[in-house]
Amino acid sequence: MIKVIIADDHSLIREGLRRILSLAPNITIAGEAENGEQAVELARQTGADVVLMDVNMPGMNGITACKLIREEMPGTKIIALTIHDQEEYLFELIRAGVSAYLLKDVSPDKLLETIFGVTRGESYLSPRLTARVFQEFNRLAGGQGSILTRRELEILQLLAEGESNKSIAQKLLISEKTVKNHLTSIFQKLNVTDRTQAVLYAIKNKLVRV
Repeated sequence: MIKVIIADDHSLIREGLRRILSLAPNITIAGEAENGEQAVELARQTGADVVLMDVNMPGMNGITACKLIREEMPGTKIIALTIHDQEEYLFELIRAGVSAYLLKDVSPDKLLETIFGVTRGESYLSPRLTARVFQEFNRLAGGQGSILTRRELEILQLLAEGESNKSIAQKLLISEKTVKNHLTSIFQKLNVTDRTQAVLYAIKNKLVRV
């Protein structure tokens, strides 16, 4: 069972998320929080696998709570779920260590898919937000020659488009194991540790089209 904490200061949103999570038989709700302090304390008490974290909450906000949870409980994955699509929130949350950043208009199926994905070590960035990241890094960064193979670049491009390992395997007609092997090679070559960092590096150095 995947233990999930819902952290949002609006009771109606918590209720909606609770109903969505109840659709998945292998997800259990470990607790609900109305602010960042409660979210951190619940994560400590329950050892939750995933925290659905709102950004703007009274008291300690979601960004600070993310940093504390990631520092104390690095195995706990955090999905930022917010109405905000401004770049500053996105960059702050990536620096805070979130595994995924979703807008609150996300479909229930995509939310559940993302929860399962982050527990497998995957990361997800809404394609709408990826474009904003690209614009910022494209402004700041200069180009850099690629050190990846053509197939690795293909996989990196699909990562930037928000595709899962399974989807990448289907599109490239290879096995998921092969995709994972390529990802390991990509991470090593780019000196990064996860998908989000790889995509950000690729965007910054113009290795992908967004």
